[in-house]
Amino acid sequence: MMRVRLKADGRIVEIGPDGEEVTLDHKDPAAFVRQVRARCGLTQAAFAEQIEVPIETVRNWEQGKRNPRGPARALLKLIDSAPEAAFAALGGGRR
Repeated sequence: MMRVRLKADGRIVEIGPDGEEVTLDHKDPAAFVRQVRARCGLTQAAFAEQIEVPIETVRNWEQGKRNPRGPARALLKLIDSAPEAAFAALGGGRR
């Protein structure tokens, strides 16, 4: 059974058998955001609406002008692994 923990800075870490934390991060945040959104089958505008951020925020993330931090990174990782549950928790499911 894999043990994971959400850190205050938004990182998700796996706890190894020896107690060592291994960050489960993606090397290219812009590519990760594009990948998550594409797998959801949503436009930038629809994705921004679903996660309740301005479309400019999603554009900046996808263009690498800014990186999602803290809670936004954690939310993206949750959407990546369980999109239906994440969108349901955010407002009643995907549209």
